Amino acid sequence: MTLDFRTRPLSPAEARVLATLMEKARTVPDSYPLSLNSLQSGCNQKSSREPVMNLGEAEITDAIDGLRDLSLVIESSGNRVPRYEHNFQRAVGVPEQSAVLLGLLMLRGPQTAGELRTNADRWYRFLDIASVDAFLDELQERAEEKGGPLVVKLPRAPGAREQRWAHLLCGPLDLSSPAASSAPAGDTALAERVATLENTVATLQAQLADLREQLGMSQPGQP
Repeated sequence: MTLDFRTRPLSPAEARVLATLMEKARTVPDSYPLSLNSLQSGCNQKSSREPVMNLGEAEITDAIDGLRDLSLVIESSGNRVPRYEHNFQRAVGVPEQSAVLLGLLMLRGPQTAGELRTNADRWYRFLDIASVDAFLDELQERAEEKGGPLVVKLPRAPGAREQRWAHLLCGPLDLSSPAASSAPAGDTALAERVATLENTVATLQAQLADLREQLGMSQPGQP
């Protein structure tokens, strides 16, 4: 079955859960597949996320159920604590490089090809910006029988030198909306340093949560 995100778009929560699994599979492979606690911590990071979300356990569980119905997420069996992994590349039928770009767009929102190449560094090292553009063009020209385009090039924002790309996994975008083409704000270098620290903290929190689960200990603040 070919997934068609035009007829069955992902919800924002499903996109965040899926993209977080895709990220952690590459950046913290020793902690992957993820437990529910680890997944929640990754979804709710305050850096490298656009928008920042605060998903509760029930929302993440519902998202997992929806993604599992689409064969996008698999639950690992044989563990005391259930763990989850993504099945994106096989389910959607795209090459590794395209999957990386779609995962980043789901996590961080619209980005230029240059930003995607920089942000992909811990996931996959693209040779140059031209190679990023080539995979984005391929995703934008995806055949109708395969489910149609998965990305769109946004109108150039006022004062911006480059156009940004956005994913279409949550359905079509209103390209007339100012929010669709507004330029990102903030110091990129500072954001990247903060992102590294946030990832480190999130990893440590996830490992601590897993250890508590394995030892049968309650979380802080719980009886």
